[in-house]
Amino acid sequence: LFAEGLITPAISVLSAVEGLEVASPILGRLVIPLTLIILVALFMVQKHGTGFVGAMFGPAMLIWFCTIGALGLWWIAKQPLVLTAINPWYAARHLIEQGWRGFLVLGAVILCITGTEALYADLGHFGKNPIRLTWYLIVFPSLLLNYFGQGAVVIHTQGAAASNPFYALATGPLHYPLVAIATVATVIASQALVSGAFSLARQAVQLGYCPRLTVVHTSSRTIGQIYVPEINAILMVACCGLVLAFRTSSRLAAAYGVAVIGTMTITSMLLFLVAHRHWHWSLVKA
Repeated sequence: LFAEGLITPAISVLSAVEGLEVASPILGRLVIPLTLIILVALFMVQKHGTGFVGAMFGPAMLIWFCTIGALGLWWIAKQPLVLTAINPWYAARHLIEQGWRGFLVLGAVILCITGTEALYADLGHFGKNPIRLTWYLIVFPSLLLNYFGQGAVVIHTQGAAASNPFYALATGPLHYPLVAIATVATVIASQALVSGAFSLARQAVQLGYCPRLTVVHTSSRTIGQIYVPEINAILMVACCGLVLAFRTSSRLAAAYGVAVIGTMTITSMLLFLVAHRHWHWSLVKA
């Protein structure tokens, strides 16, 4: 989770700012400096607490999901053929025809569901009911529409938009506003992993796996909302270092996938351990 907390802000903000380069290659020189400025700003506001960040960026996230959902719906209406992808036969045929190469494609597909493994980090900050409500009413429908919309763009352009189908959803005057909204959204998305790293560090100290750290409680009502200055500083320096070392989001993608899969694997093993020892599930015993 620490590795994911390092890579997620770097790859998320970098991929969003790279939208400038899609619009105009001459703006490519601004991608790295802008990414570093945004990352430093992200970690500088951490001391104000998760509640402050959520209240400040909550409306922006609502705009983000409504925007990507609307863009996806627009392209689905233009290319309704994309809805045939619901048929599982296409996936099965792809695996049959491509064999091992088709299986390797799933390594890229897993990046579409990243972020879900960070939801448990937010449980201690906001509780399960707000997360369930926003997921089923806003987040999941918007993401589903957007992914179908990206497929529709690829079909419409006969594959020309395959290199960056997301930004192909909005061309012309809508492109730069989309870059701005995407950048704000990726900053907020990174917040979950940063706050999760704080929680993990505190738990490690309590279990004796880590030296004592400064733990600042940022909320008088929610005990889970904390800020750990030492961890924040380490994450900020490491994130900026990753951006300078890799320089593009595509180069970071492999490392990001390894971190995500590692987190998912470990938490799944822990879930089965709890189910076996404490819930006494017969399926797990078998």
